[in-house]
Amino acid sequence: MNYTYYIADAFTKKAFNGAQVAVFPEAEGLNAQQMTLVARELNLSETVFLSKIGKSGNRFQMKLFSPLGEVDFASQAIISAAFALAANGRLKLNNTHTPVVFQLNSGDVEANVSSTDGKPDFVQFTRTVSPVVDYFAPSEAELASFLGIDAAYIDNKKYATRLVSCGVPYLIVPTFYYETLREAKFDFAAWSQSIAPQTAAQEFLLVSPKTPAQNTDFAVRLLGPNIGAHEDPPVGSAIPALAAYLCSFDHLQKGTYTFAVERGDEAKRRSVLNLEMDHKGEDTLTLRVGGEAVKVSEGTMFIPEA
Repeated sequence: MNYTYYIADAFTKKAFNGAQVAVFPEAEGLNAQQMTLVARELNLSETVFLSKIGKSGNRFQMKLFSPLGEVDFASQAIISAAFALAANGRLKLNNTHTPVVFQLNSGDVEANVSSTDGKPDFVQFTRTVSPVVDYFAPSEAELASFLGIDAAYIDNKKYATRLVSCGVPYLIVPTFYYETLREAKFDFAAWSQSIAPQTAAQEFLLVSPKTPAQNTDFAVRLLGPNIGAHEDPPVGSAIPALAAYLCSFDHLQKGTYTFAVERGDEAKRRSVLNLEMDHKGEDTLTLRVGGEAVKVSEGTMFIPEA
């Protein structure tokens, strides 16, 4: 059977930047095996399959797959899915702000699509998480050895390395300089000889409060044993952990904060994620993530029964 799909670049308004996501807006009838095969065939960071729930209302089941299998959540998937539904016509943009709900394995995600003249401009979704923050981390010398950076450039003044999980654990490593983050290179041999493999985190989020752009507050980059040496993968899945990480420091007073977070650079698909979070000092954390997207392709795939 033939299925229409779109490829969107999320967290950017410029084609061939941001995070590449494939979206099948009418995936009714596809099973998990078929979805797995399709995700492997397209070989993008995420492939999204949407099925309408009910005859009325803007509610969709979302199944999300990487080439390695099903995943529970990714911010770029939410943004791309909303834009694709608007492009497909399954989501009618009748108002300035159109609500849509996605039912994921990790729970329901409520999103709002801002539009002008019937075309989507911006998508923002809300998520409440229950973070777990662990202060145990490898030494700065160990971190420097397997991240390929100078230990003196790891920020231990305003911030500190912490393990944070909002479902998926990340070891978050702050750096003083943007250049340190961009020049880091993961060393598998050094990592395997450190205490890092004993922690729950298999991915490391480098964070710098200094960025080359005037309109962003933080630059981030993911590294890890399962990430290619020359890859700069999307960071949407790590944004809840980043928000919880920032809230774990006493110098961040309670309140609502808005940050612009950039990933990549002009040579490696730069993204800008808009993060808004309500820091109340409670066990749960409510955050809102927003961004733009660009449709770069549209096609049809014949998917045999499986």
